[in-house]
Amino acid sequence: MGTAPLWLLPAIPLAGATLLLLLGRRCDRWGPYLGTVAALGSFAVAAVAFSDMLARSDADRAQHLQLFEWVATGELHVGFGLQLDQLSICFALLITGVGSLIHIYSLGYMRHDPGRRRFFAYLNLFLAAMLVLVLADNFLVLFLGWEGVGLASYLLIGFWYQKPSAATAAKKAFIVNRVGDMGLAIAMMVLFTTFGSFDFRTVFAAAPDASEPTLTAIGLLLLLAACGKSAQVPLQSWLGDAMEGPTPVSALIHAATMVTAGVYLIARTNPIYDLAPGARAAVLAVGAVTLLFGAIIGCAKDDIKKALAASTMSQIGYMILAVGLGPAGYAFAIMHLLTHGFFKAGLFLGAGSVMHAMNDETDMRRYGGLRTLMPITFITFGLGYLAIIGVPPFSGFFSKDKIIEAAFDHGGAIGILLGAVTLLGAGLTAFYMTRVMLMTFFGERRWKPDTHPHESPAVMTGPMILLAFGSVFAGGLFVWGASLVNWLTPVVGSHHGEPVIPAAVVTGLALTVVVIGVAVAYRKYAEAPVPEVAPEPVSVLTEAARADLYGDKINEAVVERPGRHLTRALVFLDAKGVDGIVNGLAASIGGLSARIRTVQTGFVRSYALSMFTGAALVAAALLAVRYW
Repeated sequence: MGTAPLWLLPAIPLAGATLLLLLGRRCDRWGPYLGTVAALGSFAVAAVAFSDMLARSDADRAQHLQLFEWVATGELHVGFGLQLDQLSICFALLITGVGSLIHIYSLGYMRHDPGRRRFFAYLNLFLAAMLVLVLADNFLVLFLGWEGVGLASYLLIGFWYQKPSAATAAKKAFIVNRVGDMGLAIAMMVLFTTFGSFDFRTVFAAAPDASEPTLTAIGLLLLLAACGKSAQVPLQSWLGDAMEGPTPVSALIHAATMVTAGVYLIARTNPIYDLAPGARAAVLAVGAVTLLFGAIIGCAKDDIKKALAASTMSQIGYMILAVGLGPAGYAFAIMHLLTHGFFKAGLFLGAGSVMHAMNDETDMRRYGGLRTLMPITFITFGLGYLAIIGVPPFSGFFSKDKIIEAAFDHGGAIGILLGAVTLLGAGLTAFYMTRVMLMTFFGERRWKPDTHPHESPAVMTGPMILLAFGSVFAGGLFVWGASLVNWLTPVVGSHHGEPVIPAAVVTGLALTVVVIGVAVAYRKYAEAPVPEVAPEPVSVLTEAARADLYGDKINEAVVERPGRHLTRALVFLDAKGVDGIVNGLAASIGGLSARIRTVQTGFVRSYALSMFTGAALVAAALLAVRYW
């Protein structure tokens, strides 16, 4: 494969976004089709690149392309370089493949929206930014894509900016992500100070010579960045509110682009984390906490999109935990990321199909009995449901079970604790996803009188069907012959330890907790009528889950209020301290000048008197010295 297709990967959707934005209303009619063709074109380039990589040996698969010298000042010289290896091609195929299906789906979903040309421009920009992020061969180019993803998410979440809730959600996502982005920015400063370069190969080759405290600091700063983009504790609060954007945006953010960036960052910088056990321990803790955090929130949400958003938070927690396991978990994290891309995109597009049929209603308590009226949506959503809860032989079963096995294989008390957390997460996932299925597609019809549910058009159901195939078969293909693990070994390494608990036992435990979760949900939501209004919380945990486990209040107490007080103190110090000294000095000089200025009267007699007086004083002084 030549070098041209590599730069074409991000260039095609970037060109699409540029044309759609610059041409304006002149391309309103055909602009969405141009955006879709741009996404498909980028996917075609990725498919060709993947085919070419398959024909090469492991040692010859990585490609590097230096496009131009980007920064050249003093000791800092950074090129705009791209690389395509076994890790980045997985992301490129996911981003462009699932992204293209979301573009096609959007042709139907956004058909009557007056701003759909602008919507497709932002979708193209999102793909281009994410592709720059995963194809970068140095931290500075990665940072460019990282910030581009943040900008695109802000534009898409706030697409319906005339709604105050959408504008607020977009601003919240943007600000929370800036906190994480500071971690990446400071990490880059430390990297350049330590290694004198931003280039991945240079940094990773020199990492063994750096001190462990330095590598730990870099790892923690990169983890902070990952927490922002991937909505992990403590920077998870923006994800639920991000559902204010159009549903295809939710699918793109959760399945193919933004929230996967943090997992990619840690997997890409694995040589640093392998040398910094303290940073890896922090990654494990964040993943384990967020895994349960998202699952608990998902159990209490009546809004179908927010329930799926909490699910994403939890599933990304699985991936973060897996990369925290080091070589034993890197490949399994990427495997779950890829399978999750299929079934979560399918679930969100299915939710959009339901909303499309229900006059944009998102409250599942006003659904019910939709399986007979929306059979394609029901089947495709159901296949995604079976995949995410980990029922064999669906894709989530293979990827999630591998993470559970790797957690137990970590060994010792920590391994048992991590394994228990992953099992509990699997049971909670089965509960809240069964709850979503039952409240949406089964039971009594709880619609509003003016609602007339119907199946979505083929342009929307077609992508849902293709994603359902991925939900069914992707996991088996990745596991067959350890294909994905072997594929990623040159980039993330490998692990060949003995299992602490036999795989069959772990699988049995996982399926047991899944069955329990399904049974509890069935008893609660199938055997009893679903009230149209959520009952009062019966426990403190239920109340907390409905309030997103008080994520916003914690951030307000820990960050916002202290930050506000610190800002006020700094303003006071600046106004009364720094400005006080400067202004006081100026006032003193001004006052002294005003008093001295009164000596200058402008009268010759006054000046003559002053000269005579001065001369007399000098003469007196000389005489005193002479005769003393």
